[in-house]
Amino acid sequence: MFFLYALGGAALALFAADRLLPAPLARASLALERKRSGLTLRHASLPYLDSGTGKEVLVLVHGFAGDKDNFTRIARLLAPHYRVIIPDLPGFGDARRDPDAKHDIATQVENLRAFMGELGVQRFHMGGNSMGGFIAAEYAARHPEQVASLWLLAPAGTDAAYDNPTFHTYLAGGGMPLLVPGPRDFETLMASCMAKPPFFPYSLKHVMARRAVADYGLHCAIMRELLDSPMLRVAIETPALIVWGTEDRILSPKGAAATRALMPDARLIMMEGIGHLPMLEATRRTARDFLDFQLTLDGQSGQKRECA
Repeated sequence: MFFLYALGGAALALFAADRLLPAPLARASLALERKRSGLTLRHASLPYLDSGTGKEVLVLVHGFAGDKDNFTRIARLLAPHYRVIIPDLPGFGDARRDPDAKHDIATQVENLRAFMGELGVQRFHMGGNSMGGFIAAEYAARHPEQVASLWLLAPAGTDAAYDNPTFHTYLAGGGMPLLVPGPRDFETLMASCMAKPPFFPYSLKHVMARRAVADYGLHCAIMRELLDSPMLRVAIETPALIVWGTEDRILSPKGAAATRALMPDARLIMMEGIGHLPMLEATRRTARDFLDFQLTLDGQSGQKRECA
């Protein structure tokens, strides 16, 4: 009985600290997640998470309003097989904020190319979600010799992807969930992005909401740059796995077929009941699908890479 009481007291103290000290608790929870995934925070021209081991390199690029920690949980299942590198793009996460800098797709591609050059990595697999998927696909189109394969999770970059109520409203002069003018609007962002959200502690949501509100003006400008960027048009020969949730409310699932049409060597997976962030909503299945896809490229279909 005393043990249960003590455990309850500890849980109550943690609950209180989560609300009274959100910033340090958020840092602690992120640090724990990164440690469990074998990731270390490093700095070059971009801040990044790095698993540090693995013969082949997998670079993961976050989406608009996201950051490198969008991939922290899934990295736990990928790091045994790859050296996983997850940068923050300029304008997001812990990266620099410069309102005078360009943040269009072509510029972000070159930011990543310079970053990978700093790390001395010349050949790698590349994954991306949403805006990050657009950037990854454009990177492969511009620098195909560097990208061994693509993993595109609900990528932007086609007209069909923007053909939904979210972007119709925004282009007509309304708001949109990815732009957060006030703290309460952060809950709208979370609900819009995920059909099956995992648990996030109050402290982490509080800190993420404050950052999103602080970035509102800059992110409004970046959104305009993103939509002014030329769509993906040319065929991309790089082997690709395209993944899209059927319940995506940020980008239309119609973008899946449009993206597939640009990639003659692509496989498409539609995930029933999943929203815009498969790597957070269905982490284990999303990782398993990627590892199985990589086996087909290796010609090792008789083997299985397990998700630890």
